[in-house]
Amino acid sequence: MTSNRGGLKPGNPGGMAGDLVAGAVAGAAGVWLMDRVGWALYRRENPAALAHERAARPEGKDPAHVAAGKLARALGAELSPGQPHPAGLAVHYALGVVPGVLYAPLRHRLAGLGPARGLVYGLGLFLVNDEIVAPALGLAASPVAYPWQAHARGLVAHLVLGAATDAAFDALDRVA
Repeated sequence: MTSNRGGLKPGNPGGMAGDLVAGAVAGAAGVWLMDRVGWALYRRENPAALAHERAARPEGKDPAHVAAGKLARALGAELSPGQPHPAGLAVHYALGVVPGVLYAPLRHRLAGLGPARGLVYGLGLFLVNDEIVAPALGLAASPVAYPWQAHARGLVAHLVLGAATDAAFDALDRVA
């Protein structure tokens, strides 16, 4: 049974605030699992494709670390070490937590998709974040600059993120 507030059971004592916290928790869980899958795929990838991907990356970094570096420079600071850096990791997690929070009140509208709901969510995040927004903001190169393997790995990782985020909401529904 779901509510129109974001997927938690009716009568949720936390109301909308509780749903948004659930979105943050579900989004963080999704990022964590996405990272496990993404890194497993990365370690098995063709070395030439990885070199091609690294060469395409602005500043030689992933988009979250590029964003953290730009933010630090705007504040008159420099990040050291470059990657991995706690600020870059925080941005990376924020890119899963913030959409999870936004997904909370919208999730019920996709209920008709059943188990595919999380996959649709993950696909949307991949297309919007990785393929459109990150390149537009200069956090990533143009999508055509990357080898197909990077796109395939990103797509699979984001599908996992979506499914895991949605599964975390389902688990929270059962305990709410």
